[in-house]
Amino acid sequence: MEIERKFLIKEFPADLEQYSFHVLEQGYLNTDPVVRVRKEDDSYYLTYKGKGFLAREEYNLPLNETAYAHLITKADGNIIKKKRYLIPIEGTELTIELDVFAAPFAPLILAEVEFESIEQAQSFVPPAWFGEDVTENREYSNSTLSKKVF
Repeated sequence: MEIERKFLIKEFPADLEQYSFHVLEQGYLNTDPVVRVRKEDDSYYLTYKGKGFLAREEYNLPLNETAYAHLITKADGNIIKKKRYLIPIEGTELTIELDVFAAPFAPLILAEVEFESIEQAQSFVPPAWFGEDVTENREYSNSTLSKKVF
């Protein structure tokens, strides 16, 4: 079960480049239900996501590079590329995943935080540099972005 909240941000945190990051590329084979292929650095995955916003089923299966290369050509719409910074939240075991999107989505920047429970997610107080909570705004889901026409 994936339990996460998603936010726009008002400003970058200080010293962003000090944090580790991943380079992601992903495409959507289907958006209802969500079936996605993703390259994360040198790892590859096929993901199925159930319905929902705050909480939903998610299954990740490993792929090899050849399978990913084949499947990404089958993706509908936009291929999404982004740099994901991993920013620990002091005093907790939580991590902010700060996604800085590449063209054509730039300058879109989203922060996601994953939680162990719905209660923990609902009681989360975001840092001051976070902006609007867009968890339940379909416009900011990656599967919707994959269908955006520019």
